[in-house]
Amino acid sequence: MIDLALLRDNPEIVRRSQAARGNDQSTVDVALEADRSRRAALAAFEELRAEQNAFGKLVAKAPKEEKAALVAQAKDLADRVKQAQHAANEAAEAAATALARIENVVIDGVPAGGEEDFVELRRVGEVPAFDFEPRDHLELGEMLGAIDMERGAKVSGARFYFLRGIGARLEIALMNLALDKALQNGFVPLITPTLVRPEIMQGTGFLGEHADEVYHLDKDDDLYLVGTSEVALAGYHKDEIVDLAPGALRYAGWSTCYRREAGSHGKDTRGIIRVHQFNKLEMFVYTTAEDAEAEHLRLVALQEEMLTSLGLAYRVIDVAAGDLGSSAARKYDIEAWVPTQGAFRELTSTSNCTTFQARRLDVRYRPAAEEGGTAPKTQHVATLNGTLATTRWIVALLETHQQADGSVRVPEVLRPYLGGLEVIRPLADEPSTR
Repeated sequence: MIDLALLRDNPEIVRRSQAARGNDQSTVDVALEADRSRRAALAAFEELRAEQNAFGKLVAKAPKEEKAALVAQAKDLADRVKQAQHAANEAAEAAATALARIENVVIDGVPAGGEEDFVELRRVGEVPAFDFEPRDHLELGEMLGAIDMERGAKVSGARFYFLRGIGARLEIALMNLALDKALQNGFVPLITPTLVRPEIMQGTGFLGEHADEVYHLDKDDDLYLVGTSEVALAGYHKDEIVDLAPGALRYAGWSTCYRREAGSHGKDTRGIIRVHQFNKLEMFVYTTAEDAEAEHLRLVALQEEMLTSLGLAYRVIDVAAGDLGSSAARKYDIEAWVPTQGAFRELTSTSNCTTFQARRLDVRYRPAAEEGGTAPKTQHVATLNGTLATTRWIVALLETHQQADGSVRVPEVLRPYLGGLEVIRPLADEPSTR
């Protein structure tokens, strides 16, 4: 949820943010009125409860002959307190519902508009040129014995697949390369749960307008399959006061991820670009609100180091407000060039969620006290997340480094994770190797 102080004191900032996202600005006025009603109902309840407590002491001290009448008055007052409490609870629920309709306030400079209104910040690397007709990643994957879509569909349905042989090894190599990068930069590795409780999914902002993307195990379980380990990592310190005195808390979560891909009918049906299940190493950071933007740039730099080391041409874009998730105040996507599509396709994203998720999940820290001063109040942390490796990267790797005979050169940085393998060759050439 957004900062209530900001909503009350500077509602115009929130209105501008909603407008930039393409959302209804009237949600701000509705939330303000709901907040006022909640505070008024709570004040009325607390006033009656104080009156009830005082009256209870009066009854206790009253002479015996007066107590019968006073007890009757106390019962009437108790009924009024109960009604006021019910009204306060209803007002609190209405306020929570109204506030939930307001998405995180975007950071100044984020481009307004929708999916096509991003701002390209830079391009890095040379787009590959071939003196032969390049094959797409699925044709290459089948030649190499790396990807099996047919059996994936047989076993699990559309948009499922098997990575086999060198395909499985390639994904594990990518993930281990990313894990080493994370360890070198002070991240604590975690293998996270992939099923989470509703309050964790809600707290991270994944049960809003895109809730149809999420797999839900209902009936006896009421658990959600995560689409990113960001969800579990955000919930890791729920209801805690964390220690940021030594610096930001940085985690790298390795998990399988699940997405229903609702609404994507007919899009990217070939290959492993848009699938229901994949693996990912996700960076997640808890830091102070003041340091969040610098941390955001640090995450982007780590992602760029990974893609550059793999020899991929890419661009970095500043995602428009209308294409942000509800929790993100700013998001940078890095899109790699996919030769057979003649286009850049997203491989990573990294979001600054400011204090939005932490307010919902109540993750706080205590700022350092000034010398001679009293201990400061706790404040909500800022949270950030960013992809460091995922299954989709195989698409760009195979297509970028392919050769005329269907073989694929292994980027040098990956070779130690593949036993020194320099070239992946089609099965017909080396049937005994995989």
